Formats: sequence, C-alpha cells, structure tokens
Amino acid sequence: MKSFLSPLLKSNAPPFALTNTRNNKIVAQTLLTAFDSASRRKGLLDHDSLPDESAMIIAPTSAIHTFAMRFAIDVMFVSRDGRVLQVRRHVKPRRLAAAWRAFAVVELAAGAAERSDTHPGDQLQLTPL
Repeated sequence: MKSFLSPLLKSNAPPFALTNTRNNKIVAQTLLTAFDSASRRKGLLDHDSLPDESAMIIAPTSAIHTFAMRFAIDVMFVSRDGRVLQVRRHVKPRRLAAAWRAFAVVELAAGAAERSDTHPGDQLQLTPL
C-alpha cells in the first residue's frame, strides 16, 4: 500500500525536503530513514544530537522510545497519507510516546516543530530539493 513516503523508497530518488503544506514551511531538508527492522530499532540511539534541519523518519510505527538517547527531540506522529496526528514537543530521554493510528514517526531536533509551525491536522509532503 502506498504512503506519502513512497518516493523515498525508489532507488534513484532525488533528495527530498519534508514540507508542511498549510504554511509551505520546510520541516526538514535532510531526511534520515528507518524503514527496515534493524534501522527502526537503532533510530537515533547512536547520535549525540540532531541538526536543526534534519529529521529521522521511522515507518511503519506508531510508537517510539527515547531510552538511551542523550538529547530531547520533537516527535510528530503521521498517518499514511501524511496528515499530522499528534505533535510531542521536547520529549526527553527515557520516555515513551505513541499515537493511535499513526503510520510513521518524524523525529526532529527539539524546537523544530515550533519553528516550522506544525500542528495536528497539518499535511506533510515530500518536496524534491
């Protein structure tokens, strides 16, 4: 079944930015993906930080944890069609977060959701850079 993330699965895919269609703001322009079991388990655990313009997209999943992480993150739970279901800001290490019916999670540097003015109900889309 297709999702708003399908273009990222193509082997010759150009680089994409993640954009909020309501305000046309770029949410992230460097996208890290975790679409297989091993990369979903690892996530951001090996990182000391996440640059402001970057995001880790984890799919499929409706829950994440920040156990063993060393920094806070913003978390967006997103439906299969790219609609933001829930935004959790400044999720600290050693926490759990989940959203019913989410297909993907977008993890961002703490404060990125506010900077991009992204709220539940907004639509995210991939925009070629």
